[in-house]
Amino acid sequence: MRILLVEDDPQLGDGLATGLKQAGMTVDWVSDGPSADHALDVERFDLVVLDLGLPGMHGMEVLRRLKE
Repeated sequence: MRILLVEDDPQLGDGLATGLKQAGMTVDWVSDGPSADHALDVERFDLVVLDLGLPGMHGMEVLRRLKE
């Protein structure tokens, strides 16, 4: 399973990415809204773990654009 992890806190992101990888997942980790928006435009993911309070673009805006 391929997961996009969108988290701007380095400790939390690292912990989540490490745990997901240990569980056998493929994880792409980005730390801001514009990077998440771009990744979702050019790649396919099975799951998105999305923080809402992101720099550059709020997580709800990323979600709204994804739904379009």
